[in-house]
Amino acid sequence: MLVVVANKLPPAVRGRMKLWFVEPRANIFVSGIKDSVAATVIEYLYKHCPEESGIVMFQSISKPPGYTIRSIGATDKQMTEISGLQLVVEKLVGAEKQDIVFS
Repeated sequence: MLVVVANKLPPAVRGRMKLWFVEPRANIFVSGIKDSVAATVIEYLYKHCPEESGIVMFQSISKPPGYTIRSIGATDKQMTEISGLQLVVEKLVGAEKQDIVFS
């Protein structure tokens, strides 16, 4: 499975993404494509998307932790890695600094 979340995509890339993905919400693409096709799609995105696209890609893999996260450009969410585990940093609205949540 591959999930792609983007701030914005070039129109040509967005049209191409609709060949492989469903778009349940604007700029969020979900697909159950096979690993080899996912690698092709990821390579395509790296080649055709500028830094301003702000893309985060979540790809399922067969070894722990079961997923990998890649990004292109600046994203809305901060990424971190703790003990080799890739995580997305979330802040709760109105929360104190110590209430940072990792998802």
